[in-house]
Order: sequence, then C-alpha cells, then structure tokens
Amino acid sequence: MAKLGTREGCGKIGSVDGAGNRKFMQSKRATIHTLGCRLNQAESGLIADQLAAVGYVIAPWGEAADLGIIHTCTVTREADAKSRQMIRQFVRANPGARTVVIGCYAETGADAVARIPGVDLILGNRDKLDLARHLAALDAGRDEAAGGTPAVRSPRVLHARKGREPFTVPWVADAPAVARRMNLKIQDGCDFMCSFCAIPFARGRSRSREFDDLVAEARCLARRGAQEIVLSGINVGDYAFENRTLVEVADALNGIGELARVRLASIELTTIPDGILERMADPEHRLVPHLHVPMQAGSDRILAAMRRNYTRADYLALVGRAAQMVPELGIGADIMVGFPGETDADFDDTFALLRESPVCFTHVFKYSERRGSVASRLPEKTDPAAASVRSEALRALGAAKLRAFQERHLGRTVEVLFEDRHGGAWRGHTGNYLEVAARCEEDLTNRLRRVVLDGIDGEWMTGTLMD
Repeated sequence: MAKLGTREGCGKIGSVDGAGNRKFMQSKRATIHTLGCRLNQAESGLIADQLAAVGYVIAPWGEAADLGIIHTCTVTREADAKSRQMIRQFVRANPGARTVVIGCYAETGADAVARIPGVDLILGNRDKLDLARHLAALDAGRDEAAGGTPAVRSPRVLHARKGREPFTVPWVADAPAVARRMNLKIQDGCDFMCSFCAIPFARGRSRSREFDDLVAEARCLARRGAQEIVLSGINVGDYAFENRTLVEVADALNGIGELARVRLASIELTTIPDGILERMADPEHRLVPHLHVPMQAGSDRILAAMRRNYTRADYLALVGRAAQMVPELGIGADIMVGFPGETDADFDDTFALLRESPVCFTHVFKYSERRGSVASRLPEKTDPAAASVRSEALRALGAAKLRAFQERHLGRTVEVLFEDRHGGAWRGHTGNYLEVAARCEEDLTNRLRRVVLDGIDGEWMTGTLMD
C-alpha cells in the first residue's frame, strides 16, 4: 500500500499488484457498515445518496460488493476494536473489492487502520462526505491527501438529498427494508472538552449546518417516506445559525406536512434552549415527548473531574422540571461507572441521583481510557471488578425504573411507529420511546398505528392494534 498521509490528514492509500502498479476497479455495488452514533448514521445516508447518484447500487452489509465502506467510531476502546473487526471482515469476504475506512477512528487511529491489509482509502471526518470525488481520484490514479477535521466554526452545507423516490437504509445495522426513523445532521463537533472524551479531537469544533440546507433535506426525507426525523449532531443543543436555534429547527420541521414526528437525539443539559420543553408539551407540535440527557455521574467531585459544567442539583432540577412540564415525558440518560478515582461514596451519589430522578431509560457503560484525553493522565484508577459491580447495580435500578414507567402506561392507547417484524410480532416505538410489540398479519413497516398497551415483556410492552 502507498504511504499514509498526515495523521490528522488521514490520507489515501491504494492497492498495488505484484509489479507495483496501482489497481482500481469500476465498482458498482457498494455496502456501508455504520458503527456508533446517530450522526454517523445520518452521514452514511448522505454518502449512500452520493454514491447512488454516480451509479452505485447500495447493497445491505453482508452481501457481496465491489466497494465496502466501514464508517467507524472511536468513543471507546471497544468501538476501536469493533471498527478493526468490521474492516477485516469485509476484506476477507470480498478479496477483490475496494475497502474504504471513514469516520472518527479513521481520524484518530489512521496509522492503525493503515496497517490492516486490504484497506485502499482512509478518510477523516472532513473528507468523508466528499467520498465520491476521492474515489474518482483513485480511479484516475491520483493520490491526493485528504485533510483533517477543521477547527473553524463556519456553517456547513451538506448538499441536501434530492428527489422523491423511496429509499432503503442498508447502511444501518439490522435496518428494515424501508425508511423509518431517519437521522438528520444539523450540527457537528463539540467545544465542551470533557476530560474523558476523544470526540472533539475526531470531530473538531462545534459548527452548525445552514438552516435552509437542513430544512431542504428534511423535506426530501419526508417526501421519500420518513415518518420520523431525529435531529442529530455531536451537541445538537449548540445549534446556532443566523439567530436561529434548535427551537427554530423544530418549528420548521413541524411545518412539513408529510412528516409525523420530530425527535431530538441526545442533548446536553446546559444546552437545552428555552421553548423546547413547551413544544414537547404541545400535543399539536410534532416534537415528541422524549428527552435523552447524559448524566454521566451523580457525584459533584466526579462531575468536576469529568469537566462537566453542571452539578447533581442542576441535573435533578432540569429533568424534574421537564417531567412536570411535559405529560408522559420519556427521559433517558447515559451513566458512566469506573471513572478514574471514583470511590464507593461517589458511586452512591450516582445511584441516588438515578433513583431520585424521573429518568426511565438508562445506558450504563464503563469508563474507557482514550489516548490524549485529560482523564487518561489521572493517576488514580478504578478497580475494574468494582466498576463491573457498580454497572450491574445501576442496570438493575434502571430496569426497575423502566418497569415502573411501563406499568404507568398499561391500559392506555398510544400511537406506535412500527419498524420491523420479529418472532411474529411487529415492533416499534411510541413518541416517548416506549418499545411496543403487536401481532398483525398485514405489513406494518413504517406505519403509525394506535395500540392499546396490555402487557409487559422485559424491555418491551405488548399491545393490541385498534382498527
């Protein structure tokens, strides 16, 4: 392989034959595997449309393809390892294909990616949305360097999708055959610099997408069948473009007639703008009553060490006010255990905050050391066995809180957006993110139906369709 470019540049590499000549095939079937966050999923959708426009057929991951794109994540060491695994898996299954690695791990771990045999092209986050042009350069035998993530705050134009034709979502793992919830990129990057996080190094500074550009894509997604759009970004509450905030984005999508729902992706506590909760509380507004607010910890000492800019009292006050303002609001939280120096007393504070809060959906995960982060240099580490015990305790509490939230909904009639079929039942989500399964002989994929909730089966509620 040709030599990789600069680390932050994440340059190109091409395969060579035995005589040292570059080999470029005319790929027509492309497949994309997306790891990580909703923002990656939104960007994979843009890339898939871009490739389709230049003649590629987008095939589901796992099918034979001439071009494989692994859209990587680097939020944890496990994400890095999964990214490498997917790269090797595609190369083994498609020995004659071109292999492209893009995304956050391609940005921060480009040297490691370049050592994997069979990789032809590595693009960081700045260049991945211009993938078609880089592929054309490879076809022409050019070896241009691809630049790193920009640190500037300039607005982004992403060349919104066009057309009215229905589309599939094979770039999302285990996706159904047609559009369901679709992710819309409205923002990228982060200025918060939490001590445990490497994402600002991979994504750069916070910057927002031009307002008209994102609205144009939202209209296209709705025309092409999306019932629900999820506003996605690294820090969506930081959206700001020409005096427009996240509130104006929600209102603009609320005016799209074909669209049934608007949902927020994860949003930081201190960035929730005035007016968002009011719109969630308004039954005539399409913004659904669902709020995912990372908690990370319930100890003020650990929150300060994490460089989170709130206290446990701030968190409890905000989610408590939200639960009071928005009827049947579903609140989710990310919670980390095992941060360097976390004591039993610190964990007890976290456990108590979860118990006292109205949070009902929990994502509990262990601290993962990220190279270059401030936390990686902290001398006092947490015993992995203690972190495992703590994570299990939080998961058990989270399961109990979810069960209580589910029980409150028994006997109620709710609207469910169905997504796929499993074990003879159709599965989907309510506006406040309850998972619901219902049996029906007709195809309910991507359809909104009213359901009477009549049972609980673990994380799922069961229900009966109303005519």
